[in-house]
Amino acid sequence: MPHVFVSSVIPAEADAVWSVIRDFNALPDWHPGIAESRIEDNRPSDAVGCVRNFQLTDGGTIREQLLSLDDPHRTVVYSILESPLPISDYIATLRLLPITDGGQCYAEWSATFACAEEDREAMVDTVGNGVFQGGFDALKQRVAG
Repeated sequence: MPHVFVSSVIPAEADAVWSVIRDFNALPDWHPGIAESRIEDNRPSDAVGCVRNFQLTDGGTIREQLLSLDDPHRTVVYSILESPLPISDYIATLRLLPITDGGQCYAEWSATFACAEEDREAMVDTVGNGVFQGGFDALKQRVAG
């Protein structure tokens, strides 16, 4: 089962970055690969169990479920329910930690999932570089501006 881990330093206070990513429906506001998103069944976007249904900029659709939202530890855990990617059993965690020297934060995004062995390298690259690092790069621009 592949495990992907990406970390970054974001040039803003952890609470400021958390205010951007805490909203489970706000991906289009900060991630360049997401065109639009909605929470199904009109549930609050911070309700554990809610499902976000979003369109990728390439036209694909992904449905993800919020498994945990921990404000004191600035951590969100979610799973993929449906995706055009050849993966299953996907669970991801996004966590922020304050860096007390300089008013920045440490961000880490990790996931485990199952996929066919022939898809492993491509899916690790897609998740690690395309989704996670692409998101961190966009967050840096968003909070720096």
